Amino acid sequence: MSRGIVFEIREFTVHDGPGIRTTVFLKGCPLSCAWCHKPEGLDPRPEVLKSAAGERLCGRSYAAEELAELLRRTAPLFAEKGGVTFSGGEPTAQAEFVAEVMERLEGIHVALDTSGYCPEPEFRLVAERADLVLLDLKLMDPREHLRWTGVDNGPVLANLGMLAGMGKPFVVRVPLVPEVTDTEENLRAVAETVRGLNGLVRVELLPYNRAAGGKYAACGRTWKPPFDESLPHREDLATFIERGVPARIA
Repeated sequence: MSRGIVFEIREFTVHDGPGIRTTVFLKGCPLSCAWCHKPEGLDPRPEVLKSAAGERLCGRSYAAEELAELLRRTAPLFAEKGGVTFSGGEPTAQAEFVAEVMERLEGIHVALDTSGYCPEPEFRLVAERADLVLLDLKLMDPREHLRWTGVDNGPVLANLGMLAGMGKPFVVRVPLVPEVTDTEENLRAVAETVRGLNGLVRVELLPYNRAAGGKYAACGRTWKPPFDESLPHREDLATFIERGVPARIA
């Protein structure tokens, strides 16, 4: 039985899939997005966070059955349409562990919240076991994606294609970062890429989170966004509507 590192289990979430959910945040992410709002999820190892309130250990090791049992006990909270969502960090970075936990959640709706950046075998291992996939599309231009996230978007687009080929229901989510991801050019490219894909439920545009910076000092990191976060982000649904792509502001 595999083990995994989790940095938070949050109950009563409503933005990580349908209904009321329990969201499991897994440690470790291969991206370094300039706007990351969960810096405590970047390092795959447990770490000590320091703040005015003191120190706390961020990250706990679970066996697959141990975590599954904990999540099964929260099932009465889900009501009819809720379930469990695996997020991060990047959950596919612990693909074997996440897949084992998913297999132990029979009868519970399971969602995967992912950047899509991982080798195809790991992505398939987890996506096949999910009832719904929430897939981020940040930047469609490969050079811009590399500039702002530190990685190429080739694996993301390959996994998007695989997801459509599986016929798995999925939601594409776009974080709206001012003058970075919210440009007319980028949103148009997202709409063109996802239009007509099998399994697409909708596109969700995620308003920029300005509360991210406060977490960095606790992680021993410096928050210096290379963009002007004081600018308003654009919420352009027209680009998607014109192309027949269902979309909404999340």
